[in-house]
Amino acid sequence: MNIILLGPPGAGKGTQARFLVEERGMVQLSTGDMLRAARTSGTEMGNKVAAVMDAGELVTDEIVIGLIREQLEANPDQSYIFDGFPRTLAQATALKELLADMNLSLDAVIELRVRDEALIARIVGRSTCANCGEVYNDTTKPIPADGKCSNCGGTEFKRRADDNEDSLRTRLMEYYKKTSPLLGYYYAFDMLKRVDGLADLAVVKAQVAEILKSVDA
Repeated sequence: MNIILLGPPGAGKGTQARFLVEERGMVQLSTGDMLRAARTSGTEMGNKVAAVMDAGELVTDEIVIGLIREQLEANPDQSYIFDGFPRTLAQATALKELLADMNLSLDAVIELRVRDEALIARIVGRSTCANCGEVYNDTTKPIPADGKCSNCGGTEFKRRADDNEDSLRTRLMEYYKKTSPLLGYYYAFDMLKRVDGLADLAVVKAQVAEILKSVDA
């Protein structure tokens, strides 16, 4: 099974992906992680990535697709979560062609729907455990009083420098301009499923599980 999680920054894609990795054994293909790993791999593709990044240029869609192909070819029977890709219609088309070329399928595209104002309130107060990535919020889920992560016991927490209202509104606008057209694209292929990204964490998790159950059937 291969799926895409869609939604604006802070919608909870990373948290839901972590659940799927832990409970279903899926592999999260994060564009950022792949690029960082490739840069130091010493492979031909990795050298291309290093050259582009060292020059301060943007990595091309062709290179990203090449990295994804390497991952899929290494474990073609694995189930994957595409994280951070595709972001544009051109990337969606390239991914569709890649999967078809490898006789693989895209089984579901899940949108975590959110309201901007509620999302901003959630993100501005967000911090994460530096060890395990557990997410906290100053209002709805504060860091435990003992200063230890409830998931792993870690004591170091971090905040993204751009987790402020102005930066978040800029990131949201970028998402609406470039990535939201994918919703119509996948809807046209009857693949788009929607869940309430602002619901309780357990509710979102259950809704995602129900979608995957229907795909498995």
